[in-house]
Amino acid sequence: MALAPSGNATAGDGMKIEGKARSVLFLTFAVFFILGGVTNINDVLIPKLKNLYQLSHFEANLVQFAFFMSYALFSIPAGMLVARIGYVRGFVAGFLVVAAGALLFLPAANSGIYASFLAALFVIGGGITLLQVGMNPVTIALGPKETSHSRLTFAQLFNSIGVFLMVYGGAELMLGKESGVDPSTLSGTALQAHRVAESAVIGHAYMWLAAAMAAIAGLFWFWRSALDKAEAADVKVGGTLALFLNNARVRFGALCIFTYVGAEVAIGSNLIAYLTDDGVMGITAVEAGRMLALYWGGAMVGRFFGGFVLRMFKPGLVLTAFAATAIALILLSGMSSGAIAGWSLVLVGFFNSLMFPTIFSLGTEGLTDDAPRASGIMCTAIVGGALVPPLFGLVADGAGLKLALVVPIICYAIIATFGLWAAKRA
Repeated sequence: MALAPSGNATAGDGMKIEGKARSVLFLTFAVFFILGGVTNINDVLIPKLKNLYQLSHFEANLVQFAFFMSYALFSIPAGMLVARIGYVRGFVAGFLVVAAGALLFLPAANSGIYASFLAALFVIGGGITLLQVGMNPVTIALGPKETSHSRLTFAQLFNSIGVFLMVYGGAELMLGKESGVDPSTLSGTALQAHRVAESAVIGHAYMWLAAAMAAIAGLFWFWRSALDKAEAADVKVGGTLALFLNNARVRFGALCIFTYVGAEVAIGSNLIAYLTDDGVMGITAVEAGRMLALYWGGAMVGRFFGGFVLRMFKPGLVLTAFAATAIALILLSGMSSGAIAGWSLVLVGFFNSLMFPTIFSLGTEGLTDDAPRASGIMCTAIVGGALVPPLFGLVADGAGLKLALVVPIICYAIIATFGLWAAKRA
Protein backbone atom coordinates (compact mmCIF):
# COMPACT_ATOMS: atom_id res chain seq x y z
CA MET A 1 0.00 0.00 0.00
CA ALA A 2 1.14 3.53 -0.72
CA LEU A 3 1.78 5.87 2.13
CA ALA A 4 1.47 9.62 2.21
CA PRO A 5 3.34 11.73 4.77
CA SER A 6 1.72 12.07 8.16
CA GLY A 7 0.59 15.62 7.48
CA ASN A 8 2.60 17.10 10.35
CA ALA A 9 5.08 19.94 10.13
CA THR A 10 7.39 20.98 12.92
CA ALA A 11 6.87 24.72 12.57
CA GLY A 12 3.90 26.75 13.64
CA ASP A 13 3.61 26.04 17.37
CA GLY A 14 2.76 29.49 18.59
CA MET A 15 4.27 31.24 15.57
CA LYS A 16 2.49 34.45 14.63
CA ILE A 17 1.53 34.94 11.00
CA GLU A 18 3.74 37.85 10.05
CA GLY A 19 5.58 39.21 7.04
CA LYS A 20 6.68 36.58 4.56
CA ALA A 21 4.72 33.85 6.35
CA ARG A 22 1.49 35.77 5.75
CA SER A 23 2.38 36.23 2.08
CA VAL A 24 3.08 32.53 1.66
CA LEU A 25 -0.17 31.64 3.46
CA PHE A 26 -2.19 33.82 1.06
CA LEU A 27 -0.30 32.27 -1.83
CA THR A 28 -1.16 28.83 -0.46
CA PHE A 29 -4.85 29.74 -0.46
CA ALA A 30 -4.48 30.74 -4.11
CA VAL A 31 -2.87 27.39 -4.85
CA PHE A 32 -5.81 25.54 -3.26
CA PHE A 33 -8.09 27.61 -5.50
CA ILE A 34 -6.18 26.67 -8.66
CA LEU A 35 -5.67 23.00 -7.81
CA GLY A 36 -9.37 22.51 -7.14
CA GLY A 37 -10.22 23.95 -10.51
CA VAL A 38 -7.51 22.04 -12.38
CA THR A 39 -8.69 18.74 -10.91
CA ASN A 40 -12.37 19.20 -11.75
CA ILE A 41 -12.08 20.96 -15.11
CA ASN A 42 -11.66 17.41 -16.43
CA ASP A 43 -15.46 17.11 -16.18
CA VAL A 44 -15.76 19.75 -18.91
CA LEU A 45 -12.85 18.36 -20.90
CA ILE A 46 -14.54 14.95 -21.16
CA PRO A 47 -17.59 16.00 -23.23
CA LYS A 48 -15.40 18.25 -25.38
CA LEU A 49 -13.04 15.41 -26.28
CA LYS A 50 -15.87 12.87 -26.49
CA ASN A 51 -17.58 14.82 -29.25
CA LEU A 52 -14.36 15.80 -31.00
CA TYR A 53 -12.94 12.27 -31.17
CA GLN A 54 -16.28 10.41 -31.36
CA LEU A 55 -15.51 8.45 -28.21
CA SER A 56 -17.60 5.92 -26.33
CA HIS A 57 -18.50 6.70 -22.71
CA PHE A 58 -15.79 4.29 -21.58
CA GLU A 59 -13.12 5.90 -23.76
CA ALA A 60 -14.10 9.40 -22.66
CA ASN A 61 -13.83 8.44 -18.98
CA LEU A 62 -10.22 7.40 -19.53
CA VAL A 63 -9.53 11.09 -18.92
CA GLN A 64 -10.13 10.44 -15.22
CA PHE A 65 -8.21 7.17 -15.35
CA ALA A 66 -5.13 8.98 -16.67
CA PHE A 67 -5.44 11.78 -14.12
CA PHE A 68 -6.29 9.92 -10.91
CA MET A 69 -3.97 6.98 -11.52
CA SER A 70 -1.21 9.38 -10.54
CA TYR A 71 -2.45 9.23 -6.93
CA ALA A 72 -1.66 5.52 -6.79
CA LEU A 73 1.61 5.65 -8.68
CA PHE A 74 3.15 8.83 -7.29
CA SER A 75 2.02 9.07 -3.67
CA ILE A 76 4.98 7.10 -2.25
CA PRO A 77 7.62 8.74 -4.48
CA ALA A 78 6.13 12.19 -3.83
CA GLY A 79 6.19 11.70 -0.06
CA MET A 80 9.76 10.45 -0.14
CA LEU A 81 10.87 13.32 -2.37
CA VAL A 82 9.33 16.00 -0.15
CA ALA A 83 10.81 14.37 2.97
CA ARG A 84 14.21 14.43 1.29
CA ILE A 85 14.33 17.87 -0.33
CA GLY A 86 11.88 19.81 1.86
CA TYR A 87 8.63 21.62 1.21
CA VAL A 88 9.94 24.55 -0.83
CA ARG A 89 11.86 22.52 -3.38
CA GLY A 90 9.05 19.95 -3.41
CA PHE A 91 6.49 22.65 -4.18
CA VAL A 92 8.64 24.21 -6.89
CA ALA A 93 9.08 20.78 -8.46
CA GLY A 94 5.34 20.12 -8.25
CA PHE A 95 4.42 23.44 -9.86
CA LEU A 96 6.91 22.89 -12.66
CA VAL A 97 5.60 19.36 -13.30
CA VAL A 98 2.04 20.72 -13.56
CA ALA A 99 3.32 23.47 -15.87
CA ALA A 100 5.09 20.90 -18.04
CA GLY A 101 1.93 18.79 -18.24
CA ALA A 102 -0.11 21.86 -19.16
CA LEU A 103 2.34 22.76 -21.92
CA LEU A 104 1.93 19.25 -23.32
CA PHE A 105 -1.63 20.25 -24.21
CA LEU A 106 -0.23 22.46 -26.98
CA PRO A 107 1.32 19.61 -29.01
CA ALA A 108 -1.66 17.43 -28.04
CA ALA A 109 -4.06 19.98 -29.51
CA ASN A 110 -1.98 20.22 -32.68
CA SER A 111 -1.63 16.45 -33.05
CA GLY A 112 -5.31 15.60 -33.21
CA ILE A 113 -4.58 12.41 -31.23
CA TYR A 114 -6.71 11.62 -28.18
CA ALA A 115 -4.01 9.62 -26.37
CA SER A 116 -1.75 12.68 -26.32
CA PHE A 117 -4.27 14.48 -24.09
CA LEU A 118 -4.29 11.52 -21.70
CA ALA A 119 -0.50 11.63 -21.47
CA ALA A 120 -0.60 15.35 -20.61
CA LEU A 121 -3.27 14.75 -17.93
CA PHE A 122 -1.18 11.97 -16.40
CA VAL A 123 1.75 14.38 -16.02
CA ILE A 124 -0.48 17.07 -14.48
CA GLY A 125 -1.88 14.51 -12.04
CA GLY A 126 1.63 13.60 -10.95
CA GLY A 127 2.46 17.23 -10.25
CA ILE A 128 -0.73 17.79 -8.28
CA THR A 129 -0.04 14.66 -6.22
CA LEU A 130 3.35 16.11 -5.31
CA LEU A 131 1.79 19.43 -4.32
CA GLN A 132 -0.99 17.90 -2.24
CA VAL A 133 1.55 15.95 -0.19
CA GLY A 134 2.70 19.18 1.42
CA MET A 135 -0.05 21.78 1.12
CA ASN A 136 -2.01 20.80 4.25
CA PRO A 137 1.01 20.51 6.59
CA VAL A 138 2.44 23.79 5.29
CA THR A 139 -0.90 25.51 5.92
CA ILE A 140 -0.64 24.18 9.49
CA ALA A 141 2.94 25.40 9.83
CA LEU A 142 2.23 28.97 8.71
CA GLY A 143 0.71 30.18 11.95
CA PRO A 144 -0.28 29.28 15.51
CA LYS A 145 -1.13 25.65 16.17
CA GLU A 146 -4.39 26.53 17.92
CA THR A 147 -5.80 28.14 14.74
CA SER A 148 -4.55 25.46 12.32
CA HIS A 149 -8.00 23.91 11.81
CA SER A 150 -9.52 27.24 10.81
CA ARG A 151 -6.71 27.81 8.30
CA LEU A 152 -7.25 24.38 6.78
CA THR A 153 -11.00 24.97 6.58
CA PHE A 154 -10.40 28.34 4.93
CA ALA A 155 -8.00 26.73 2.45
CA GLN A 156 -10.56 24.05 1.57
CA LEU A 157 -13.13 26.79 1.03
CA PHE A 158 -10.83 28.35 -1.56
CA ASN A 159 -10.49 24.91 -3.14
CA SER A 160 -14.28 24.60 -3.47
CA ILE A 161 -14.64 28.12 -4.85
CA GLY A 162 -11.97 27.31 -7.42
CA VAL A 163 -13.86 24.20 -8.49
CA PHE A 164 -17.14 26.08 -8.92
CA LEU A 165 -15.72 29.04 -10.84
CA MET A 166 -13.37 27.08 -13.09
CA VAL A 167 -15.97 24.48 -14.01
CA TYR A 168 -18.49 27.23 -14.77
CA GLY A 169 -15.97 29.26 -16.76
CA GLY A 170 -14.55 26.16 -18.44
CA ALA A 171 -17.99 25.19 -19.69
CA GLU A 172 -18.44 28.62 -21.24
CA LEU A 173 -14.96 28.59 -22.77
CA MET A 174 -14.68 25.02 -24.05
CA LEU A 175 -18.29 24.17 -24.84
CA GLY A 176 -19.78 27.54 -25.77
CA LYS A 177 -17.84 28.28 -28.95
CA GLU A 178 -18.09 25.05 -30.94
CA SER A 179 -18.22 25.31 -34.72
CA GLY A 180 -21.43 23.31 -35.06
CA VAL A 181 -19.77 20.85 -37.42
CA ASP A 182 -20.53 17.19 -36.72
CA PRO A 183 -17.17 15.33 -36.67
CA SER A 184 -18.93 12.12 -37.73
CA THR A 185 -19.56 13.69 -41.14
CA LEU A 186 -15.85 14.33 -41.72
CA SER A 187 -12.93 12.06 -42.55
CA GLY A 188 -9.26 12.15 -43.46
CA THR A 189 -7.52 15.51 -43.52
CA ALA A 190 -10.80 17.40 -43.03
CA LEU A 191 -11.45 15.56 -39.76
CA GLN A 192 -7.87 16.11 -38.62
CA ALA A 193 -8.05 19.82 -39.39
CA HIS A 194 -11.37 20.12 -37.54
CA ARG A 195 -9.95 18.43 -34.46
CA VAL A 196 -6.88 20.67 -34.42
CA ALA A 197 -9.00 23.81 -34.84
CA GLU A 198 -11.47 22.83 -32.10
CA SER A 199 -8.66 21.78 -29.75
CA ALA A 200 -6.96 25.16 -29.98
CA VAL A 201 -9.10 26.59 -27.16
CA ILE A 202 -7.97 23.73 -24.89
CA GLY A 203 -4.32 24.30 -25.71
CA HIS A 204 -4.57 28.03 -25.06
CA ALA A 205 -6.35 27.52 -21.72
CA TYR A 206 -3.68 25.14 -20.46
CA MET A 207 -0.94 27.42 -21.77
CA TRP A 208 -2.16 30.08 -19.34
CA LEU A 209 -2.26 27.46 -16.59
CA ALA A 210 1.40 26.63 -17.31
CA ALA A 211 2.32 30.31 -17.03
CA ALA A 212 0.45 30.62 -13.71
CA MET A 213 2.17 27.53 -12.29
CA ALA A 214 5.62 28.78 -13.30
CA ALA A 215 4.91 32.18 -11.73
CA ILE A 216 3.71 30.61 -8.47
CA ALA A 217 6.80 28.39 -8.38
CA GLY A 218 8.92 31.54 -8.57
CA LEU A 219 6.95 33.23 -5.80
CA PHE A 220 7.33 30.24 -3.47
CA TRP A 221 11.05 30.22 -4.11
CA PHE A 222 11.25 33.99 -3.50
CA TRP A 223 9.51 33.64 -0.12
CA ARG A 224 11.13 30.32 0.79
CA SER A 225 12.62 31.69 4.04
CA ALA A 226 9.08 31.73 5.51
CA LEU A 227 9.22 27.93 5.50
CA ASP A 228 12.75 27.54 6.86
CA LYS A 229 11.45 26.01 10.10
CA ALA A 230 8.89 23.73 8.51
CA GLU A 231 10.39 20.28 8.21
CA ALA A 232 8.65 17.58 6.21
CA ALA A 233 7.76 14.42 8.08
CA ASP A 234 9.52 11.18 7.18
CA VAL A 235 7.60 8.69 5.09
CA LYS A 236 7.23 5.39 6.94
CA VAL A 237 6.31 2.65 4.54
CA GLY A 238 7.07 -0.34 6.74
CA GLY A 239 4.04 -1.91 8.39
CA THR A 240 1.49 -0.30 6.06
CA LEU A 241 0.42 -3.53 4.41
CA ALA A 242 0.17 -5.27 7.79
CA LEU A 243 -2.03 -2.45 9.12
CA PHE A 244 -4.30 -2.74 6.11
CA LEU A 245 -4.61 -6.52 6.42
CA ASN A 246 -5.12 -6.60 10.20
CA ASN A 247 -7.30 -3.56 10.88
CA ALA A 248 -10.91 -3.89 9.72
CA ARG A 249 -11.65 -0.21 10.38
CA VAL A 250 -8.83 0.92 8.12
CA ARG A 251 -9.80 -1.56 5.39
CA PHE A 252 -13.45 -0.52 5.45
CA GLY A 253 -12.53 3.16 5.54
CA ALA A 254 -10.18 2.81 2.58
CA LEU A 255 -12.87 1.00 0.61
CA CYS A 256 -15.26 3.87 1.31
CA ILE A 257 -12.73 6.52 0.26
CA PHE A 258 -12.33 4.51 -2.95
CA THR A 259 -16.07 4.31 -3.57
CA TYR A 260 -16.78 7.90 -2.49
CA VAL A 261 -14.20 9.46 -4.81
CA GLY A 262 -15.20 7.05 -7.56
CA ALA A 263 -18.91 7.86 -7.28
CA GLU A 264 -18.43 11.62 -7.00
CA VAL A 265 -16.06 11.76 -9.97
CA ALA A 266 -18.17 9.33 -12.05
CA ILE A 267 -21.26 11.51 -11.65
CA GLY A 268 -19.35 14.72 -12.32
CA SER A 269 -17.57 13.25 -15.34
CA ASN A 270 -20.78 12.10 -17.00
CA LEU A 271 -23.24 14.74 -15.82
CA ILE A 272 -23.03 16.82 -19.00
CA ALA A 273 -23.66 13.76 -21.18
CA TYR A 274 -26.54 12.79 -18.89
CA LEU A 275 -28.23 16.21 -18.86
CA THR A 276 -27.90 16.68 -22.63
CA ASP A 277 -29.52 13.30 -23.28
CA ASP A 278 -33.00 13.65 -24.79
CA GLY A 279 -34.34 11.19 -22.22
CA VAL A 280 -33.30 13.47 -19.38
CA MET A 281 -33.34 17.23 -20.07
CA GLY A 282 -32.04 17.52 -23.62
CA ILE A 283 -30.32 20.84 -22.91
CA THR A 284 -27.19 22.20 -24.60
CA ALA A 285 -23.71 21.28 -23.42
CA VAL A 286 -23.12 24.82 -22.12
CA GLU A 287 -26.31 24.76 -20.06
CA ALA A 288 -25.36 21.34 -18.71
CA GLY A 289 -21.91 22.69 -17.85
CA ARG A 290 -23.50 25.41 -15.74
CA MET A 291 -25.51 22.79 -13.87
CA LEU A 292 -22.31 20.77 -13.43
CA ALA A 293 -20.79 23.79 -11.67
CA LEU A 294 -23.78 23.74 -9.31
CA TYR A 295 -23.15 20.04 -8.61
CA TRP A 296 -19.71 20.96 -7.30
CA GLY A 297 -21.07 24.14 -5.73
CA GLY A 298 -23.45 22.00 -3.70
CA ALA A 299 -20.48 20.34 -2.05
CA MET A 300 -19.11 23.78 -1.22
CA VAL A 301 -22.38 24.85 0.40
CA GLY A 302 -22.65 21.58 2.32
CA ARG A 303 -19.27 22.14 3.93
CA PHE A 304 -20.48 25.41 5.42
CA PHE A 305 -23.10 23.57 7.46
CA GLY A 306 -21.25 20.31 7.93
CA GLY A 307 -19.41 21.26 11.08
CA PHE A 308 -22.67 22.03 12.91
CA VAL A 309 -24.31 18.79 11.78
CA LEU A 310 -21.35 16.66 12.85
CA ARG A 311 -21.39 18.24 16.30
CA MET A 312 -25.07 17.48 16.81
CA PHE A 313 -25.11 13.84 15.65
CA LYS A 314 -22.80 10.86 15.54
CA PRO A 315 -20.51 11.12 12.49
CA GLY A 316 -21.31 7.55 11.46
CA LEU A 317 -25.04 8.22 11.45
CA VAL A 318 -24.54 11.48 9.53
CA LEU A 319 -22.49 9.59 6.94
CA THR A 320 -25.21 6.96 6.57
CA ALA A 321 -27.93 9.60 6.24
CA PHE A 322 -26.04 11.53 3.58
CA ALA A 323 -25.20 8.37 1.61
CA ALA A 324 -28.78 7.09 1.83
CA THR A 325 -30.10 10.47 0.62
CA ALA A 326 -27.66 10.37 -2.30
CA ILE A 327 -29.00 6.93 -3.23
CA ALA A 328 -32.59 8.20 -3.05
CA LEU A 329 -31.79 11.15 -5.30
CA ILE A 330 -30.03 8.96 -7.86
CA LEU A 331 -32.98 6.55 -7.91
CA LEU A 332 -35.36 9.48 -8.37
CA SER A 333 -33.26 10.73 -11.25
CA GLY A 334 -33.07 7.33 -12.91
CA MET A 335 -36.83 6.76 -12.70
CA SER A 336 -37.87 10.23 -13.92
CA SER A 337 -37.17 12.61 -16.77
CA GLY A 338 -36.92 16.32 -17.46
CA ALA A 339 -36.05 18.81 -14.73
CA ILE A 340 -36.68 16.33 -11.90
CA ALA A 341 -34.20 13.84 -13.36
CA GLY A 342 -31.58 16.52 -13.91
CA TRP A 343 -31.79 18.51 -10.71
CA SER A 344 -32.07 15.48 -8.43
CA LEU A 345 -28.71 14.22 -9.71
CA VAL A 346 -27.16 17.69 -9.39
CA LEU A 347 -28.36 17.80 -5.76
CA VAL A 348 -26.26 14.73 -4.97
CA GLY A 349 -23.29 17.10 -4.89
CA PHE A 350 -24.59 18.67 -1.67
CA PHE A 351 -24.68 15.29 0.07
CA ASN A 352 -21.14 14.50 -1.06
CA SER A 353 -19.89 17.42 0.99
CA LEU A 354 -19.19 15.71 4.32
CA MET A 355 -18.27 12.27 3.07
CA PHE A 356 -14.52 12.53 2.55
CA PRO A 357 -13.57 14.10 5.92
CA THR A 358 -16.07 11.92 7.81
CA ILE A 359 -14.90 8.67 6.20
CA PHE A 360 -11.29 9.71 6.73
CA SER A 361 -11.76 10.44 10.43
CA LEU A 362 -13.83 7.30 11.07
CA GLY A 363 -11.35 5.14 9.17
CA THR A 364 -8.42 6.34 11.27
CA GLU A 365 -10.29 6.65 14.59
CA GLY A 366 -8.47 5.33 17.63
CA LEU A 367 -5.10 5.08 15.93
CA THR A 368 -2.01 6.75 17.38
CA ASP A 369 1.36 5.60 16.07
CA ASP A 370 -0.34 3.95 13.10
CA ALA A 371 -2.24 7.11 12.11
CA PRO A 372 0.31 8.22 9.46
CA ARG A 373 0.22 4.80 7.80
CA ALA A 374 -3.58 4.75 7.87
CA SER A 375 -3.62 8.25 6.38
CA GLY A 376 -1.44 7.02 3.54
CA ILE A 377 -3.77 4.11 2.88
CA MET A 378 -6.75 6.46 2.74
CA CYS A 379 -5.00 8.84 0.37
CA THR A 380 -4.04 6.00 -1.95
CA ALA A 381 -7.67 4.90 -2.06
CA ILE A 382 -8.40 8.11 -3.99
CA VAL A 383 -7.48 5.97 -6.99
CA GLY A 384 -11.20 5.15 -7.03
CA GLY A 385 -11.46 8.29 -9.14
CA ALA A 386 -9.44 6.50 -11.81
CA LEU A 387 -11.33 3.20 -11.85
CA VAL A 388 -15.02 3.85 -11.12
CA PRO A 389 -15.67 6.41 -13.93
CA PRO A 390 -14.49 4.02 -16.69
CA LEU A 391 -16.70 1.34 -15.13
CA PHE A 392 -19.61 3.79 -15.28
CA GLY A 393 -18.78 4.45 -18.92
CA LEU A 394 -18.60 0.76 -19.71
CA VAL A 395 -22.08 0.16 -18.27
CA ALA A 396 -23.41 3.26 -20.05
CA ASP A 397 -22.11 1.98 -23.39
CA GLY A 398 -23.84 -1.34 -22.90
CA ALA A 399 -27.05 -0.39 -21.09
CA GLY A 400 -27.42 3.39 -21.27
CA LEU A 401 -26.71 6.29 -18.93
CA LYS A 402 -29.78 5.69 -16.78
CA LEU A 403 -28.82 2.12 -15.91
CA ALA A 404 -25.20 3.16 -15.38
CA LEU A 405 -26.41 5.05 -12.30
CA VAL A 406 -26.38 1.70 -10.51
CA VAL A 407 -22.59 2.09 -10.26
CA PRO A 408 -22.64 5.12 -7.91
CA ILE A 409 -25.65 3.62 -6.08
CA ILE A 410 -23.54 0.60 -5.14
CA CYS A 411 -20.73 2.92 -4.05
CA TYR A 412 -23.01 4.95 -1.77
CA ALA A 413 -24.57 1.77 -0.36
CA ILE A 414 -21.12 0.66 0.80
CA ILE A 415 -20.57 4.06 2.41
CA ALA A 416 -23.95 3.96 4.18
CA THR A 417 -23.11 0.52 5.58
CA PHE A 418 -19.76 1.78 6.86
CA GLY A 419 -21.47 4.66 8.66
CA LEU A 420 -23.72 2.26 10.60
CA TRP A 421 -20.80 -0.06 11.28
CA ALA A 422 -18.66 2.77 12.61
CA ALA A 423 -21.49 4.20 14.75
CA LYS A 424 -21.81 0.88 16.58
CA ARG A 425 -18.06 0.73 17.19
CA ALA A 426 -17.37 4.34 18.14
